[in-house]
Amino acid sequence: MTGTIPFCDETACARAGCTATVCRGAGMPSNQQFFDRSARVIPGGVNSSIRAFKAVGGTPYVVSRAQGAFVYDVEGNELIDLVQSYGAIILGHAHPKVTEAIRTAAGDGTSYGAPTPREMKLAEAISERVPSCERVRFMNSGTEATSTAVRLARGATGRKRIVTFHGNFHGATDALLAAGGSGVATLGLPGTAGVPDEAVANTWVLPYNVVPTLDNDVAAVFVEPVAANMGLVAPAAGFLEGLRAECDRVGALLVFDEVITGFRLGTGGAQAKYDVRPDLTCFGKVIGGGLPIGAVGGRRDIMENLTPLGSVFHAGTLAGNPLATAAGLAALNELNADVYMELMARARRASALLRDACVDAGIAAQFPVVGTLVGMYFGDALHRAPTNFEEAKTTNESLYAQVFHALLSGGVALAPGAYEAVFVGLSHTDAVLDQLADRVATALKGIAR
Repeated sequence: MTGTIPFCDETACARAGCTATVCRGAGMPSNQQFFDRSARVIPGGVNSSIRAFKAVGGTPYVVSRAQGAFVYDVEGNELIDLVQSYGAIILGHAHPKVTEAIRTAAGDGTSYGAPTPREMKLAEAISERVPSCERVRFMNSGTEATSTAVRLARGATGRKRIVTFHGNFHGATDALLAAGGSGVATLGLPGTAGVPDEAVANTWVLPYNVVPTLDNDVAAVFVEPVAANMGLVAPAAGFLEGLRAECDRVGALLVFDEVITGFRLGTGGAQAKYDVRPDLTCFGKVIGGGLPIGAVGGRRDIMENLTPLGSVFHAGTLAGNPLATAAGLAALNELNADVYMELMARARRASALLRDACVDAGIAAQFPVVGTLVGMYFGDALHRAPTNFEEAKTTNESLYAQVFHALLSGGVALAPGAYEAVFVGLSHTDAVLDQLADRVATALKGIAR
């Protein structure tokens, strides 16, 4: 499982002007050394809380590089990557078309603070593929996209109340952090410190997969059309259609958070798969080809409430960044119907091999599949896939931690939290999945013993 990928040595450190003593003269430093060094300058040693391994214990692996379906840590260990930057990487790490697009764009300059042809072309590509997105505005993250969508929905309707669902995660936006899945669930928090009561006073958090009765104070309903932050929970029959009808009844906006599902489930995302047209859609992940980006798309009459045409403010110096839009366009141009068919087949195979290895090891687990997404649920509290957050929360987090570390030691990287999805991509070829099956089976037998 070991490669030859030195990341830092005494010569390189000296050349970079590094004066730290933690790894100088020690040859190839360890994950622990890098993490300890990071913790002295970065809170908790990480720039996204879930990376800290708090939910599973231990020390994070520190990635030095990645290629295709693999990541390599600073110790030279090769890991089959089932995280894929939490879904942002769909073609595989360092895909040649994406890296070439970035190189070309970087040669033209990295940021202008002015309109560019690349942002126009990516907006056109999104609008062509997702008919509900008559207009598209770029920003720098999925969180910024959902935050902008909240402000836009309130500004366009003149109403205050926002409806969300238990276990849906819409990024680090105050109004949407009343309760959520993924990182918030992993950390065992109902929301977060630092968000005052008044910030969520106009947020209703309701059960997922139950169509609520709305009133005329509701500005918008935010929903993950496929909930991918509480394991993986598919929408119940009629749920999304019911939300559309109820929003129409009271004049509220329906907002699909497709930061994960957008261009991951298919060309048109979840809204195409389930044939439900939202008023606004939030994007991230895939549309940046691995670089930071976010976007809000939607009906022309709503989107034109944004400044400079309307009165709902949005701005960002790096919004529509030429590198991110170049990478995103390169990624989207590689995705077609045949690719999605292949990705769905690979997701089903990954689910089956994980399930079979768990069965052989006597580990109770389920790996539901929705299109190209694979979920995880551990324990025998449920004998079917979860349908809401209360059921998803019965997953055995302690058992997941054991599985996580067994696989990590065996050369397979999962997300360090029990509420994330498994992501397979174009680089997870049959040969890679054969390797995955062998590594998983061997690792889990160790738990059984």
